[in-house]
Amino acid sequence: MLTRRRAILSSAGLLALTATARAPIARAEVLHKTARLIVGFPAGGGTDVIARIVAEKLRDSYAPAVIVDNRPGAAARIAVDYVKRADPDGSVLLFTPDFPLTVYPHSYPKLAYDPVADFAPVSPCARSMLTVSTGPAVPDSVTSVPDFIAWAKAHPDRAQYATTSPGATPHFVGVMLAREAHAELTPVHYQGGAPALQDLLGGHIPLSVNPISETLPFAKSGGIRILAVTGKQRSTYLPDVPTLSEQGYNVVVQSWIGMFAPAKTPAATVDALNQAVKAAVAAPDYVASLAKFGNEPAYQTPAEFAATVKADIAAWGPVVKASGFVAQD
Repeated sequence: MLTRRRAILSSAGLLALTATARAPIARAEVLHKTARLIVGFPAGGGTDVIARIVAEKLRDSYAPAVIVDNRPGAAARIAVDYVKRADPDGSVLLFTPDFPLTVYPHSYPKLAYDPVADFAPVSPCARSMLTVSTGPAVPDSVTSVPDFIAWAKAHPDRAQYATTSPGATPHFVGVMLAREAHAELTPVHYQGGAPALQDLLGGHIPLSVNPISETLPFAKSGGIRILAVTGKQRSTYLPDVPTLSEQGYNVVVQSWIGMFAPAKTPAATVDALNQAVKAAVAAPDYVASLAKFGNEPAYQTPAEFAATVKADIAAWGPVVKASGFVAQD
């Protein structure tokens, strides 16, 4: 039988062991309330799907719960502005593709946010490229971009291409291609990739520029013909599809999806979140999930990511200016 002194010591030891067992979980969580990843597109799209994968990976390592909050509208600008105005405590985060921060500063004359001053870059989470595809509106003999350009020059009244929205990256890929090919290509803007591909499949438009995640499912079905990818090298997921550069057009566009916190978020919080993202994107199940959409995991330190954003903003300036495009609110 334990003496009273031994019983007290034994209880104290048990409490200490319990506290020690719980301590790693408490230390792992940087934020002690629910975190929200703000996505500027409807549920079900490529950005939303990846955001949900990331959110699950950050649960417990960053916050007890991480949810995706879809706030579509104004070509993703509503979501970006919402995060800009959020409390900088690490609980409201922007999860976005590159163009609302890198292209829009040049294409929208009045932007409610500053992509550099209003946000603290955390890290990219995924990297991908775009595809240039054609369908039944053109002859089956069109199997390359030079083939399509020749067809477009012979049929100028039908030389159009679909974009997923005005002023976004797919739009300007078409602009750059037209300039490189010395051809007239007229953009037709859709409200997202799904309706653009629907018209491509239906033969209502001859060409479409889309994220690889949207066209990859059609690569083996034969419904559309993917003529090119916009990466520096061929995509791992479409190894038989040449790049635009390989076909003689100096058009290289690598896209990313990344995470940002509001400006003035404490550096310690940003760094801790960055480390949580680093661990998440290295997980084998995360890599496998992204592969289904033709995306690859990406990671940078906050300083490296900030430099990437600034470089991309600078790179898109001349492209947008040369196009003469000005977005209408």
